[in-house]
Amino acid sequence: MNIIERGRDFVQKLQALAQRTVWDWRRCPRCGGTWTIKNGGRSVHPHFFVGRRVVRIQRHRCYGCGKWYDEEYAFLVRGSWYAREVHRYAVDGWVHLRSSLRRVAEMVRSWIGQQERWWMWHPWERKPEGEGTCRFHHSTLQRWVDRAGKKAKESIPGQLKGLPCSGQMGTDGLWARLRGRGKRVLLTLVDSVTGVVWSMVVVAGEEAAAHWQKLFERAQEIGLTLEQLSGLTSDGAQGLLSYARRALSWVHLQRCVWHVWHNLGGDLARAVAQATKDLAEDLAKHVEKTVREELTTLLQAVIDASGYEQAEQALAQLRAHPFGGPLAKKMNEQFDRLLYPLLACHQGLLRIAPEWLWRDFRLRLSRGRNHGSEERLERAGLLWAVYHNFTPAQRRRERKRHYKHPDQSPLQVAGGESGGISYLDALSV
Repeated sequence: MNIIERGRDFVQKLQALAQRTVWDWRRCPRCGGTWTIKNGGRSVHPHFFVGRRVVRIQRHRCYGCGKWYDEEYAFLVRGSWYAREVHRYAVDGWVHLRSSLRRVAEMVRSWIGQQERWWMWHPWERKPEGEGTCRFHHSTLQRWVDRAGKKAKESIPGQLKGLPCSGQMGTDGLWARLRGRGKRVLLTLVDSVTGVVWSMVVVAGEEAAAHWQKLFERAQEIGLTLEQLSGLTSDGAQGLLSYARRALSWVHLQRCVWHVWHNLGGDLARAVAQATKDLAEDLAKHVEKTVREELTTLLQAVIDASGYEQAEQALAQLRAHPFGGPLAKKMNEQFDRLLYPLLACHQGLLRIAPEWLWRDFRLRLSRGRNHGSEERLERAGLLWAVYHNFTPAQRRRERKRHYKHPDQSPLQVAGGESGGISYLDALSV
């Protein structure tokens, strides 16, 4: 059962629970017998959005099996002072609204107890004396969020089983500072075509092949078949290259173009310095600008070539430049790894590593820094991955941003039938 089926099963259970009648509760949920009798009960006082309510919980006794059982309600969470709608709103406020634990807790208190900020929204009413009836604390929200992260971790086995994979993937890491000045990196593996996050794991660094092996082993546990991989975009971490040579020899490794430009900065500066050596200051500035523009244009012609033949010609022109020899040698070493997206078998393979994921992760989950321990950081990452896979893109178009699949989630783009199921349902919140 994958995570979509688990979410659908959870919704069906809630709907069935909400539709149960008084006569349905006369049947024992353990043995199925109807030889039962009402046997007392209790009252609970949970907080709803409309305020605090009194809910009567009826208890029954079954003479067939000799057990007692309580009636249940879909809108209640067992053992909690808050209704299910408050649980879901608070977790969604932290994940989706990009807010902090304290701010979400403040908004929940204001709404439920008609206190604090609620009086900013209703200035025409008279504020009573006292602190208010709701004492919802951010530590309570932290427990709920962490519980959702634990659910995400428990759902790892077979989480995306049966979901098609395009074979064109991207991987990247995000460094995070933990409590006690410790550092860890959060590695992710994402489908470049559909945007589905297939794996996320916290490791000590990026230079060891064993750390990347852990990432791909978790992807296999989630439901990915490594033989389906065809292309992989990365920033060229040595640990990944070492692991890929040993275990993914058939996969073409595409170098991230942004990192290539970043690494060429030093070589370009040395070439310009060689061109301006022993020149007067005024002449050196002019030569520096001219040589830098020429070399940058030639490098761009190689990196952004529309075909292998054009790239070969641009590389030859770079090699023929008086100061382009070292740059041409370095580009020749990475030549094939820069042009894999031009092949027909790699349609959809991105030329840059999926760093755009981390922008969204930082905005939503406390910049990925304030999670304290390695376990909490990993649970937060897994929670965000489930949220990302279930959340559809915006339908509207922006002036500077265009969504390839508007109003569709990555799971829907990949072919998963997740209609009507949210990440909250998948995590049983």
